[in-house]
Amino acid sequence: MIEDDPNVTDKRFPGNPTRPYRTTEPLRVLEEVIGWEPPPPAMVQRLREHVAELAGLGIEAMDD
Repeated sequence: MIEDDPNVTDKRFPGNPTRPYRTTEPLRVLEEVIGWEPPPPAMVQRLREHVAELAGLGIEAMDD
């Protein structure tokens, strides 16, 4: 089971810098993603501004 809790997995932990996901068993890579293109910088900037706006309103990630 992979636990992808953004309140946990988006943070880095000492001694575990490249493994933010917590699993009970090792993960196996099945195939490589080829041809993926990152979103344009303008879109990333808009998303960051929106997140900052929400944070200013006191709205944060949901913690189920």
